[in-house]
Amino acid sequence: MKKVLLVEDDVILRENTAELLELSNYNVVTASDGKKGVLLAEKELPDIIVCDIMMPELDGYGVLEALSKNDRTKRIPFIFLSAKTERNEVRRGMNLGADDYITKPFEEEELINAIESRLAKVRILSDMNQVEASNGDREDEIANINQLKNYFLDEGEMFTYEEGALIYSEGNHSNYMFLIEEGMVKSFKIDEQGKELITKVSKEDDFFGYSSFTQNIPYKEYAKAIKNTTVYAVKKDILSTILNDNKKLSIEIVDFLAEGLTEFNNQLLQMAYGSVRRKTAATILQFVDQFDRNKSEGIKISRNDLASVAGIAPESFIRTLSELKKEGLIAVEGRNIKVLDIERLRNVD
Repeated sequence: MKKVLLVEDDVILRENTAELLELSNYNVVTASDGKKGVLLAEKELPDIIVCDIMMPELDGYGVLEALSKNDRTKRIPFIFLSAKTERNEVRRGMNLGADDYITKPFEEEELINAIESRLAKVRILSDMNQVEASNGDREDEIANINQLKNYFLDEGEMFTYEEGALIYSEGNHSNYMFLIEEGMVKSFKIDEQGKELITKVSKEDDFFGYSSFTQNIPYKEYAKAIKNTTVYAVKKDILSTILNDNKKLSIEIVDFLAEGLTEFNNQLLQMAYGSVRRKTAATILQFVDQFDRNKSEGIKISRNDLASVAGIAPESFIRTLSELKKEGLIAVEGRNIKVLDIERLRNVD
């Protein structure tokens, strides 16, 4: 039975999460603050650590930093659990060496999947003798997704696009993979009637353009800037060399693709089975989350893009927006949409 150390200062959340993990056949030890968490990690040597960030005595960043300096605990997989969702906070945690980052409130399946994924990765690395070999890693080795992003920012070519600018077209050779530093990009296909079908919306700190990580096959879709956007690009031949030389990164890429596929499948289910009202509400919340801001600040985006992601006709989408506005769930000012009642919007039928 795998052992999980849960470090969380909220008593109710700590007890509920511990019970959830125990029901999933994990041996759970808990700590109510960061200092106790460090001591328990050194004593118990758990298989994985789930740790809150904002805590008394010592915050989650301090816990991770302390454990990273200890040879006995520095390789224990570490997952942050926090209400913090700002991009700089996420990057700070990942830069310190965290393996994953889950925001509150979270679904039971999300936490269990994250733990199982990290434990599976440890087993794979152990089989490959990568854990022991990591003591001799080269200084320039790129071992995880976060280090790959830093490589893009340090070594990649920078491109800027104004709102509405096309980044690449379907059929173009996929010479580059892109990382968004600032802005937002929609990926889409065009059907026989010339209608855009949006397949993905990528925000700051997201990769896009990876129809293949290693081959320069043509792009299967279009990519266009939704607002003024800055991206960094790395050529596929360079990326192929990086993946060949860094096996641990290849495993991270598999996790990355699996997470993206799950998100895409959920979107397809929503498009297939959700009501028009539910699709509209879910799409508004999805774009607000993609813009990475408070729900009350609003988003400015075309109705056609919103309707395309929702999978409904623009006319139906606009009509439903009017209904939600009359019900006091949102406010609409030109192209700007503000969420007024997030709980009711989440529960729209």
